[in-house]
Amino acid sequence: MIATSRTLKAELDWLEAAIAARIARHFGTGQAASPSPPRLSPKTCPLARALRRAQVPPEGRLLLALALAPVLRPEALDPFLTRNPATDRVFSEFCLAARPEGGAQPSLGTAMFLLDTEGDRRAALEMLSADGALVAGGFLLPLRGLDAPGLHAPLELAPQFVGRILLGTRHRPEFRPDFPAKRLETQMRWEDLILPERTLHELEEVLAWTEHGAALAATAGIGRLILPGYRSLFYGPSGTGKTLSAALLGQRSGRDVYRVDLSLVVSKWIGETEKNLARVFDQAEAEGWILFFDEADSLFGKRTDVTQSNDRYANQEVSYILQRVEDFAGIVLLATNLRSNIDAAFARRFQSMIRFDLPDPAARLAIWRNAFPEAHLLAPEVDLVALAEEVALSGGEIVNTARTAHLTRLRAGAPTVTAASLRAAIARELHKAGKLAGAGP
Repeated sequence: MIATSRTLKAELDWLEAAIAARIARHFGTGQAASPSPPRLSPKTCPLARALRRAQVPPEGRLLLALALAPVLRPEALDPFLTRNPATDRVFSEFCLAARPEGGAQPSLGTAMFLLDTEGDRRAALEMLSADGALVAGGFLLPLRGLDAPGLHAPLELAPQFVGRILLGTRHRPEFRPDFPAKRLETQMRWEDLILPERTLHELEEVLAWTEHGAALAATAGIGRLILPGYRSLFYGPSGTGKTLSAALLGQRSGRDVYRVDLSLVVSKWIGETEKNLARVFDQAEAEGWILFFDEADSLFGKRTDVTQSNDRYANQEVSYILQRVEDFAGIVLLATNLRSNIDAAFARRFQSMIRFDLPDPAARLAIWRNAFPEAHLLAPEVDLVALAEEVALSGGEIVNTARTAHLTRLRAGAPTVTAASLRAAIARELHKAGKLAGAGP
């Protein structure tokens, strides 16, 4: 936080000097030139990194400092409280409003006054648009009341910026149509992950990147040759642990995992896909999230042959997403049931492809025992060893079966899960999956 404090002080000092110079020029009391922006440093400063990553130009930094002033240095806005002797009111051209909690609130009009060249003003309006660097980059909220009253639309800090940069806390946005991602959580632990040793070893390699990826990128020679970030494909039948592994990778590495809802990604409105995904990727890079694309073949599969204009736009949107995935400096995990469904051109960009197989009898027994850790809840006639040998269920199907059997026990007020109720739960799960029951317990 020390580096951030120093950067904030330099930015606010610059704002004060810029305000003084602009007011002097406006009232003809001086011809001071606008001061030059301070140098963004060091690289360890989260604020400096965020500004560089979002490519915020100097005029954008000045607007951000203006929005920060009411919170961090309200006295910097005192020159805007100068009263017009003709009206005994604050000069209208400053467009300063009162904050509900007290103090002055800078607005779009305040920014337009401070930036007194047409070029800077146009650049500011662009940065304050929904796709602009300050809004899309998560620094400021979209302007309210831009149509009317317009210039009085307040410059407001985005909650994620306040949390991440000013308070050092994590921002966890809620799922919504224009933010098609939801945080993936689990109460399970890494020890609960029952997978073959080969699969566990490959997952450990993903974890190794979370610890050593930055050092690898800085290594002479190889650092120049590799793409930023890490991309891994999880493939295998449903219920084999792909989603759970993604959640546990986040838990082990101390990173939030966000699952992207692909049904909301590709919009019928041309260009909306790029906007929605940009919000997710920009915040993921800023917060260090892991992104998880489930059923990825629906988006990253083989390209559509162009037969009509909609196909062309669909392929353009997919190309945009592929490029964002390739350029993403963090971890992207993609899951599919069939590896062959993924476009070969994109498959080459993965750093790893991890196969998730259906569990063998020994693994099934371990999962059954995890689902029934308290043996006294099982009736004496239930033989989990035989069950694991005879009925080929995936890990997800075993968990669903155990849930159904436990619920049946609780509804009946019974002390144990009986063999009959477990057989019924297995039959239900097999029927749901379109399978035939092989044997009961």
